[in-house]
Amino acid sequence: MGFFSAARQGRKDDAELGKGLWRRAHDRFIRGLDRYHQILEGVEDEALYAELLAVGNELSALSGRVRRICVEAQRRAPSEGLDIPGTMTGVHRALSTAGNSLATTAEAAAMVRLAVLPVPAGAEPVRRRAQMVLEHVIDAERRLAQASASS
Repeated sequence: MGFFSAARQGRKDDAELGKGLWRRAHDRFIRGLDRYHQILEGVEDEALYAELLAVGNELSALSGRVRRICVEAQRRAPSEGLDIPGTMTGVHRALSTAGNSLATTAEAAAMVRLAVLPVPAGAEPVRRRAQMVLEHVIDAERRLAQASASS
């Protein structure tokens, strides 16, 4: 991404996500994805790389959903700071947990890559953690829908 593209994207992010809580939740998820894909660069075993790449692609597909959640949360409960609006506590908690789970997924990929975890397990430990990321994103979507139903 070039300098001007990045500047345009930054302004778009500021407009859609604000500069507070929801922006931080979104950006943390994106940083976790970046970290996961950086770890893939060092995988030498082609079969393992293919497995980990498939998991990475599934995780990347979640980024659009996370963005939509954060944009909608910013629209409903604008945030320029770190205070969590009471009606959106569950949404924020689920997004935060998704980001944490994504970080542990990247950590598991690194351990598999470095053969700290048994190689016969392949990408299964990574896949299990990635499933948790998906579950937390689904939970955030559900909580966002509940927050709109109760308001």
